[in-house]
Amino acid sequence: MLGRTASGLFWMARLLERAENTSRLVEAGFRMALTRTQPGEEEWRSVLVTAGCCDAYLARHDTITGDKVADFALRDRSNPSSVMSTLHAARENARMTRTALTREMWEAINDFWMAVRDALKRAPSETDLPEILTMIRQQGAQVRGATTGTMLRNDIYNFILLGIMFERADNTARILDTKYYVLLPSSASVGSSLDNVQWESILRSVSAHRAYGWVYDDDYKPANIAERSFHWLNGGNITPRAIADFLIFDTRMPRSLAYCYDTITHQLDCLFRQYGQRLGTHDLAESLEASLTATTIESVFENGLHEFLSDFLRRNASLSAQIETDFRFAE
Repeated sequence: MLGRTASGLFWMARLLERAENTSRLVEAGFRMALTRTQPGEEEWRSVLVTAGCCDAYLARHDTITGDKVADFALRDRSNPSSVMSTLHAARENARMTRTALTREMWEAINDFWMAVRDALKRAPSETDLPEILTMIRQQGAQVRGATTGTMLRNDIYNFILLGIMFERADNTARILDTKYYVLLPSSASVGSSLDNVQWESILRSVSAHRAYGWVYDDDYKPANIAERSFHWLNGGNITPRAIADFLIFDTRMPRSLAYCYDTITHQLDCLFRQYGQRLGTHDLAESLEASLTATTIESVFENGLHEFLSDFLRRNASLSAQIETDFRFAE
């Protein structure tokens, strides 16, 4: 495969995943702000920090408010991380690699772009925002369905899955890190009802709230399907350590760091079998996965969650760059 084709597929997948992740962050910020009796500036700041666009936002706006953050994160084309910007770039990458995609997948991506473009022609009102965010998730699910259901399991599929999992791992790590350093207003709030609400918001950000409960003998019955994953695995036992363990190490959770790296190493192994060449990328990926397997949540909290996540984000970015080099994305 040409390096430019591999690059287009990889970044198409990353950007599609990023668009959906951004919508989840906005929804989590919206939910958290509703729990506040005062304006939820810190909740919306956490959305910007996690999305990596806080400085860009503050360069354009003097205050942090829900309507401005939602508009900036969803539809501001000057923000390269906005849903509109990432979806446009993803569609351009898909168009560039059109012959590598099935008709169903191309149509799902194109429909995703057109639906979001039409829905975000104007700044969404507070009333319309939940419906728009739901639509973005549903369109993203249709793309994943077309990918899983129609794409041949070859190197094209491998590069698509790599893009998805790199972006997903990066997003999960950033959400956890942002909670630890930005979201909680003071150490006095640790263990409080506010603390629990904010940790629950992390689970909603990655659609894992109900699954967490399933791990721990559930006696909690949330009405929202997005809450099910956490609670099916954890039975409402909401503690920072348990949630961090779930989102870092639990391979049953499809957005955990361990699951993402299990998938990444498998896709790289598939490429090795197809191309017959082992590259530095394979060693780096296996090393990172091995470090996740050998680490416990106790050692993570003992040495510092922020330090662990910062190191993971650095190594994840380094591996992504190594893939671009080894598979000659620039050629």
